[in-house]
Amino acid sequence: MYLRAMAARVVMYYTPACPYSVRARTLLGNKAIDAEYIDVTGDTERRAWLRQVTGRHTVPQIFIDDVPIGGSDDLHALEARGELDRMLAGANAREE
Repeated sequence: MYLRAMAARVVMYYTPACPYSVRARTLLGNKAIDAEYIDVTGDTERRAWLRQVTGRHTVPQIFIDDVPIGGSDDLHALEARGELDRMLAGANAREE
């Protein structure tokens, strides 16, 4: 059984010096996800927007299909529970 669908849109807001950002980016890279990575170093406006949208002030902040899923620990928890692949497959994923 595997999932077949268009891949979900993944956006990760990060800072290069953050080890959690590196950890999250590594997991997404290992899954060959073509994510959009947005460096928010020194970008106070975008960081304020992230706080407003997610309620968090830390990076990384990861969105899958425009839904904030949290940071690196949240991403890895989804992976540990076996939920990440389905989310990354997109909303129209189907089992084959």
